[in-house]
Amino acid sequence: MTETKEESRIGVFICHCGTNIAGSLSIQEVMDYAKTLDGVVVADEYQYMCSTPGQSKIIDAIKEHNLNGIVVAACSPRLHEPTFRTATQEGGLNKFRFEMANIRDQNSWVHMHDWEGATEKAKDQVLIAVAKARMLEDLQPKSVPVEHSALVLGGGVGGMQAALDLASAGIKTYLIEKAPTVGGRMSQLDKTFPTLDCSQCILTPKMVDVGRHPNIELRTYTEVENVEGYIGNFTITLRKKARGVLDPTEALERGIIGGGCNGCGDCAEVCPVIKPNPFEFGMAPRKAIYIYHPQVMPLQYTVDFDACVKCGLCVEACGEEKRAIDLDMVDTFEKVRVGTCILAIGYDFIPIEQKTEWGYKRFDNVITGLEFERLICASGPTGGKLIRPSDGQIPKKVGFVLCAGSRDNTGGVAKAYCSRFCCMYSLKHAHQIMEKIPGAVPYLFYMDIRSFGKMYEEFYYRIQNEGAKFIRGRVANILEDPTTKNLIVHTEDTLLGRPVAMEMDMVVLAAAIQPKPEAERIRQMFGVSKSQDGWLLEAHPKLNPCGTTTAGIYLAGVCQGPKDIPDTVAQAEGAASAASIPIHTGEVQLEPYFAQCMDEICAGCGMCVPQCPYGALALIDKEGRTVMEVTEAKCKGCGTCGGFCPGGAIKMQHFTSPQICAQIDAFLLKGGEY
Repeated sequence: MTETKEESRIGVFICHCGTNIAGSLSIQEVMDYAKTLDGVVVADEYQYMCSTPGQSKIIDAIKEHNLNGIVVAACSPRLHEPTFRTATQEGGLNKFRFEMANIRDQNSWVHMHDWEGATEKAKDQVLIAVAKARMLEDLQPKSVPVEHSALVLGGGVGGMQAALDLASAGIKTYLIEKAPTVGGRMSQLDKTFPTLDCSQCILTPKMVDVGRHPNIELRTYTEVENVEGYIGNFTITLRKKARGVLDPTEALERGIIGGGCNGCGDCAEVCPVIKPNPFEFGMAPRKAIYIYHPQVMPLQYTVDFDACVKCGLCVEACGEEKRAIDLDMVDTFEKVRVGTCILAIGYDFIPIEQKTEWGYKRFDNVITGLEFERLICASGPTGGKLIRPSDGQIPKKVGFVLCAGSRDNTGGVAKAYCSRFCCMYSLKHAHQIMEKIPGAVPYLFYMDIRSFGKMYEEFYYRIQNEGAKFIRGRVANILEDPTTKNLIVHTEDTLLGRPVAMEMDMVVLAAAIQPKPEAERIRQMFGVSKSQDGWLLEAHPKLNPCGTTTAGIYLAGVCQGPKDIPDTVAQAEGAASAASIPIHTGEVQLEPYFAQCMDEICAGCGMCVPQCPYGALALIDKEGRTVMEVTEAKCKGCGTCGGFCPGGAIKMQHFTSPQICAQIDAFLLKGGEY
């Protein structure tokens, strides 16, 4: 092993973290041990090393003892590595001359009842960190310019809010939506809780705004096909699906002056094909050329080529003047360059029919909460009249099964987490029934009501006072009377302590939500991590809830985890703010943890190139030889190439082989020679 020529002068600083660390191990013993380590000239401790006095200890020690390496034994680097780097820099050292030992998350929290064991482990962690600190080098961050544009993927309320905020900040913004219109799930709702605002009334102005904003380029019926690049310089390939209908701009590009779709609907009137409308969950028909609802943005019809028989009647109805319909249209591709991206791809519902005990899709009068929204909505398939699907009769007793698949550890499609907004929209549904159907009684079967938002608890009390009935207990199963099609709900009333069976005219399931099926593909394209339940993972749940571990990629809305509309909008505004910072700054600094190729050793075999998950490697000709080149801005420092290189020609900055070997040797030899 090689040693750096510079004499090591290491300072070790141990944090109590209140009693998080000091309550489980001996800080004094660890500090005394650190003083005995080779190269350590000072060791100190403090109750909260991240505080201003704690950081001052580091800064003062660097100057007083002429230190050239800092080790802090404290919490997770994910939380406070930037804090201590800054302190190291303020002391006059290169900020990458800092190493952190995580003696909280990886020690005291794990071994809180093993004082001696935790203390010995902390000594080992400090020993290993000091071994690396002795071999740290000065590193210099790289700066790259940032494109003055952004991309928002997802045209729901979160995506629209993020796009509007970015655009209003003077940033050109591409808003991408895979559906023919923006609006997302919120456009399917009748009212919103607890204010009972008309959902479309508050959503439509935003839809219109994103369509009119001069800094927003709206791309509906479009999907992301590929993502290349890095923060500041993403190149996004978009697939614009064949819509079969030209908008006025596209018509003009084809030389059709005054042409293009104006949303008149003449085409749909003559279309002979009728199929279930997915926007109405099959409860209403639509034609092969369609719009989802009257408030769509843009107001432009779309051809369903899977259903279209190409009879040409729509083309004739559209007329020679508009010539908006092109039944031979094919998908087209477009590349856009953006500096940052926001993912706001929303959520889906679990296939609740797989929870067979509740009879969804077996019993006609068992519906989901979103189907209820469409039935009760004035623009829905029944014009806002709530009826039973089995016979069209008005229900008088309606049961609501809360936590249908949420907070459920039984496996299958069930989810252990709370879907967060089911309680509140079920309360809203109960109110709507009592408001629209005199004499009707809603029965809510619940585990506990979670009304945590502003004015939510008051709304809960309001529904109680209006006459809704609450039965505390998880529904075991639902059976159908084959004659009346009424439903028998079996549950245990945990307040009465006895099983009950209640006959209902209709049952509404508040189904759990889950990530969209395409979320995994999108996650991989953008290089974003996911949590154990599949939601896209934020950089830090408390301190960076909008960012991700991939620089330049941000999250907004339910794709990060269940949340209601106010929280979605708030996070979208936060994501837009975070995404605009590097764009307005004009350049961004990159961590210098990237691979370096030692040209004199590289054989140019190219075996490392396909191993890189970020596409950061390429072979080039350099001074008559073929060698590997690293695009530093793309490299994430994962080390895959370095571990694979047969010639050892790739050096991972800050994680060099000598540094790692020194750590291993220190642990195995316990401070002996290596």
